[in-house]
This record gives sequence, C-alpha cells and structure tokens, in this order.
Amino acid sequence: MTSSFRKLMIAVLTFGGGTALLCILTYIHINQGSVSISAGTVIDAILAPEDTLEHHTVRVLRMPRAIMGIIAGGALAVAGVVLQTVTKNPLSSASTLGIHSGTYFAVVFCTVFFPAALIGNGIIAAFAGGIVTFLIVFTLSGGSNASPVRMVLAGMIVTFLFSSLTSVLQIFYENETAGLFLWGSGTLVQNDWSGVHFSLPIVAIGLLVIVLMTFKLDTLTLGDDVATALGQNVGIVKFASITAAVLLTSVTVSVVGPIGFVGLVAPHIIKLIGYRKHLPLVIASFIWGGNVLLFADVLARIIDPSFSELPVGAITALIGAPWLIYLVLRMKRNKYGDENTSVIAGKASVSWPLKRIIPILLGIIVITMFVSLASGNYGFEPVLLWNAFFGDTDEFMLGLVMDLRLPRALVALISGMVLAASGLVFQGVLRNPLADPSVIGITSGAGVGALLTMYVFGVAAVWIPVGAIIGACLFFIFVMLMAIRAKFQPTILALLGIGVSAFGQAIIQILVVQADMNVASALTWLSGTTYATGWSELLNYLIWPVVLLLPILIIRIRNLDTLSLGDDTAKGLGLKVMSVRFQLALIATLLAAFSVAAVGTIGFIGLIAPHLSRLLVGPSNQRLLPVTMLTGGVLLVIADCLSRTLLAPNEIPSGILVAIIGAPYFLWLMRRRA
Repeated sequence: MTSSFRKLMIAVLTFGGGTALLCILTYIHINQGSVSISAGTVIDAILAPEDTLEHHTVRVLRMPRAIMGIIAGGALAVAGVVLQTVTKNPLSSASTLGIHSGTYFAVVFCTVFFPAALIGNGIIAAFAGGIVTFLIVFTLSGGSNASPVRMVLAGMIVTFLFSSLTSVLQIFYENETAGLFLWGSGTLVQNDWSGVHFSLPIVAIGLLVIVLMTFKLDTLTLGDDVATALGQNVGIVKFASITAAVLLTSVTVSVVGPIGFVGLVAPHIIKLIGYRKHLPLVIASFIWGGNVLLFADVLARIIDPSFSELPVGAITALIGAPWLIYLVLRMKRNKYGDENTSVIAGKASVSWPLKRIIPILLGIIVITMFVSLASGNYGFEPVLLWNAFFGDTDEFMLGLVMDLRLPRALVALISGMVLAASGLVFQGVLRNPLADPSVIGITSGAGVGALLTMYVFGVAAVWIPVGAIIGACLFFIFVMLMAIRAKFQPTILALLGIGVSAFGQAIIQILVVQADMNVASALTWLSGTTYATGWSELLNYLIWPVVLLLPILIIRIRNLDTLSLGDDTAKGLGLKVMSVRFQLALIATLLAAFSVAAVGTIGFIGLIAPHLSRLLVGPSNQRLLPVTMLTGGVLLVIADCLSRTLLAPNEIPSGILVAIIGAPYFLWLMRRRA
C-alpha cells in the first residue's frame, strides 16, 4: 500500500466515516423516546414532513436536541484544539482549565443578582466568566512558561473554588436558581428550535475565525520565537484564538450547560489518527466532537430507559475521565519531572518542640470549642453557656448545648483530625505534596459508595460506612495500581487524581438525579457538611477510626520517614516498600471513608493541615502526626462554627468554607513549589 493511498484511506475514514457515523447516531438519537416511532416515519418527517403528531414530535422535539448535540459537541471539540495549541498543553480543554466552572458561576451569579444581564441566554455573562477564568488559570500557572501539569492543576483548583461559590448561591437562592442543577450538569434537552437558532450563527462565526487562523496556529506550534521570526504577531494570534475558543465554549454553556471532556477526547482522537495541520484537525474535530456528544446522549438514554434525563455532562465525564487517565500515562515521563521528588514541601519556619506546640494547639481547640458552643443564631453568648453549666439551670440552653452543639463540634473535631491524618499519610506514601483524599479521588469513591448504599440499595443508615469503605477501597486500589505503573511520580498522580475524581463525581451526579434528591440537600451533602450531625454520627462512624485505625497508624508512622528517603534507601534499610506503602495507604483510605460517611465529601483539610504542621515542626512524620491531627481538628471546628454563624440563621456547608480557604492555599503552594 503506497503512502498516498494510505493517507487517502485515513482521510476517507476520518471525514467520510465520521460523517456517516454522525448520521447514524443522529438517526438513533431521533428514534429514541418514550413514544416509539417507526424508522419510516422518522425518515418521512425529515424528508417529507406532514401535519401529523408523529412528524411534529420528530421535527419539533427530537431533531432540535440532536442538532444541538452536534453543534455543542463540535464547538467544544474545536475550542479544545485551540486551547491545546495556544497553551502548548495536550491536556487543555474548557473543563480541565476551569473555563466551564467560570462560565457556570457567572451565569448563576447573574441569575441571582443581575437577571437583567442574562440577555441572549446569558451568553454575555458566560463569555465574561470564561475569559476571566482562563486569564486567572493562565496567569497562576505561569503564563507562557506554564507546564501542562501546573496549568491543569491550576484549572482543577479554580474549578473547585468556583464550584464551591456556585454551590453557595444555589443553596441560599434555591428558588432563583431552580432548574439550574440539571442544566449545570450538562443537558441537551430542547423544547423547540430556539437553542439551535440562537447558537448556530455564533458558533459559525467562531468557527470561521478559527478556520481563517489555522495557518497562523500551524506556525504557532513551531514556538513563539519561530512564529515571530516568520512575521506572526504572536500576541494577537493568541488573543484572537482564545477569544474565539471561549466564545464557542460560552455559547454552548449558555444553551446546554457545562459539558466536560468533549474538548479533550475528540481532538486527541484526530491527533492519534495522525493529523497535525490545523485545518483538517479543526474540521475533523468538529465532526467527531458531535459524535462524542451524541453518543453520550444516546448512552444516557440507554442507561436510563425511563427517560428521566440523566445529565449528559456526567456521561461525557464517564467517557472522558478514563481518556484523561490514558493520556496522562501515555505522555513522556520527562514532562512530569523527577520520579524521586520528595514530599517535603520546605524547611520548618518555626520548628517548635512538641511539648510547646501541642499544649498551644490543645488550648486553641478548647477556645474554639468554647466559642462554637457559645455561638448560635443570636451571636456569641458566653454568659448563657456558663450559666447553663455552672449557674442557674437553664434546661433549654443545656439541652441545646448537650444535644446539638457539643456533639456537632465533636464530630467536626474528630472528622478534621481523621482527614488530616489521612492526608499526611497519602502525601508520604505517594510522595506527593499535593495529595489529599479529595484530590486523588478517594473521597469521591467513598461518596459513590455511600450514595449507592443510601439511594440504590435502600439499607439502614448503619450500613452507610460499609458502602463508603467499599467505594473508597475500590477507588484506592485503582489509584494504587496506576501509582505503581507511574512509579509514584507525584505530578502524574496529581493528574490521575483529577481523572479519578471526575469519574466519581460523574457517578455521584447520576445518582443524585436518579434518586430525585432535593437539590439543596444534595449540594449540601456533596459539598461536605456538619449540619445536623450529632451523637449518632460520632458513635456510628467516627469512634471506629479513633479506636482501631489511629493507634495502628501511630505505631507504623515511622515507616513514612523511611519511605521519604527513597525506595532504594528504604529497601537497603530492610523495609518492604510496596507492602508498607499499600498498608499505610489502606489505613488512610479507611480514615477518609469513615469521615465521608459522617460529614460528606469535605476536601482540602488533608492538604492544608499537614503543610501548616510542617511549617511548625518540620518534616519528621512522628512529630507531624499529632500536630497535623490537632491542626485538622482546629480547622474544621472553626469552619463548622463559621458555617453556623456567618449568615445565621442560614448555614453554609463546612466543606464549602474549607474549599474557599483551601483553593487559594493550594494555588499558593503550587506556585511556591514551581
């Protein structure tokens, strides 16, 4: 077979085969529905429409959804091509760079506070949010000098931050944001042709701009210096390209919501085929982007034949997260740095002795617990708290403290300690200073297990920890297998964690929609909350890690110090590296699972507490463990107290407050480590 004939066959399969598949998927998509319509009727409705109910059903209800899927999928795929070229990052897309979260937050924010700004389906708000988010991520990750890892990590954290802020708005303004939960998960539901009529001209303009710039984008791939030497104005090319890409993303978000990973999957399919020039790459990506999104919507209806509308964004995440994991493992090792990177994040700033720092932390815990117990809807009331215990008997206040505030504060304290210990162990085992049960996907696995237990199997609440443990362990086994394959390189594990977390969050979204949970309560639990926790959570979920797991960890913690010396040194000292690493990681997983069962998926405690503790006592894990646990407890008790009092009588989920604090800290830590 000659080279030219081979190229012709590849082109035929890519463009002709892609178009044929698009037609087949469109036909299958139109033919799906709660009312069965014969194939002949569907074809007649398209080619020779008549004034009948069946033809109106096909043309008015089903065709707009299919066409919108093609437009949205194609637009997101082309945006992904541009983002990957301009950022020189093969992992770039609107979802991995946080652009989707920024556009979604902007639309929800305007819905609540500036509804007049939502002209044109909210595209102006979405576009502004997308541009601002891209600039934030691009700047924080180092601009033109940013590595793929730093850019994706910055996108992940900005996504966490905007998602937390969005959840706050949706919880406190449930009536104003009613109906946005399904849209926020991505849905192709269309009741008429208005979405197509609105989006098609804007997408066409964006595509035209990008097509006209394909030669300039080809030049850009040679490097900024070469492009400048060839007469290109690199700044203008990048600005125009990014503007067009964000415009394509914004118009799709304004109509169908944030649908992730299409811009990652489709362009890489075409690149794997062998296309590098941007003109065929853009055209082929548009065709295959439509295929990916239509296939996801068809698959959603197959999974749920009741047609209660699974979010297609969750289905694309189920497809795209494994694809992201594959791409990360496939890329060259030298793009991620040294595989022997140490976990130590820096020298201690203070290096206080334990006999000084532990009493100080215990004192802080006593003070924060006192403030928490004395704080409520009417502000800080220490006199009433004192009188309830030591003065005139106030039965109501005593009952309020003993039955509501005290157990809740204890749940926050112990959950924070457990999460902090889990994060410390994961950072040491995985040699990853950015590791945290939420960052590497363990808490999302526990959330999947807990939700499956609660809403699918319908078992008693006492079995929720079992479900959380099973889910966390399954995700843990997968993460460990991938870690072994990646030789525990910290940056690869951070990227793998993004894919694992996205996969778990997609399953959680599907379960929330399927279980028909109240949106506010679902968002509250998913964000992590100490709301309405009491003695039952303390005794059923949190007593076991304290009694069984933490003593084992205290005995085995010195092995983390040996692991930090490197595998070869640890083996030379007689340590069974793989066995010890697995055992410690399993303990950390179980700790995180019990915490999820008690308070939901609270993130960042396991990231922040160990690093703050290192600044106080240095890198020795035997010294770090007690300080880290106390620090984590303090952080979550403070978050719990603020969650009850900041907007009293309304309540902010503790996990959201921690994320709002933790996301900027994570970004600072990432920039500090470069």
